[in-house]
Amino acid sequence: MSNLSISTQNGLSRGLARFSELSPGQRIWGTAWLLSMIALPPVYFLRGYQALPWAVTLGVFFQTGLVVTVLHNAWGIRRTLWTAAVVAALGWLVEAIGSATGLPFGQYHYTAALQPQLGDVPLLIPLAWLMMLPPAWVVAARISGRWRGLAFIGLSGLAMTAWDLFLDPQMVAWGFWEWANPHGYFGIPWLNFAGWFLTATVMTAVVRPRPVPGGALLTVYIITWLLEFGGLLFFWGLPGPAVVGFVGMGSLAVAAIWLRDWKKWKIDGQEFHHHQSRNL
Repeated sequence: MSNLSISTQNGLSRGLARFSELSPGQRIWGTAWLLSMIALPPVYFLRGYQALPWAVTLGVFFQTGLVVTVLHNAWGIRRTLWTAAVVAALGWLVEAIGSATGLPFGQYHYTAALQPQLGDVPLLIPLAWLMMLPPAWVVAARISGRWRGLAFIGLSGLAMTAWDLFLDPQMVAWGFWEWANPHGYFGIPWLNFAGWFLTATVMTAVVRPRPVPGGALLTVYIITWLLEFGGLLFFWGLPGPAVVGFVGMGSLAVAAIWLRDWKKWKIDGQEFHHHQSRNL
């Protein structure tokens, strides 16, 4: 077996082991999220399209709850609430500007499928930014060996944007939003991905996230990658985005497992404990 395969399997095992060591409350959030994701296809086939927005809403809610509780355990309540408020507010603002002006994503608009909405932007969308950006931070930290600097910020944007290789074609196919001029990547304008990268890097630079033990959040990233791939390929009839997303998001997930520098990671872990002691 290759060293890459061994390292990947060992990393997955460590991540899943740490995921299982979550607090009881975090286990509840994590279990509810996994069940809601697994239930999406049967809910759709049994109840039809009208049940899909509600099922998606539950999944986002549970995943956000899991991520926020992991951050709270690491950072304390004040830092976590500030981070959540900044990411959600910036997420809503950039989507409101984007859907009204076409920048930075391109010309698009949200349909009425996802409710409630504020300024023609579903309130679920800022939560989606919040539920995936912290896992992207962990991926970036494990690849770069740091929780700061341009490499970390850029990799955070890249890890977040890689998720959209799955997400945008899927959400458009489900009728959650529409593009004025479908083209480029399976009907998604290329500008959209530049907008995602810019938004994620700006959010990361503003928040300046502190170190957090990454096992659970890395596992969230990996599970999202695998569930998106399986869902798009086997249930939602989107094999092209499934394969491209598998390679794009998966390459970062594997790199986070395989290329991490244990010495630097231990240094960041010590910094985490220092910040944690200041929050007590």
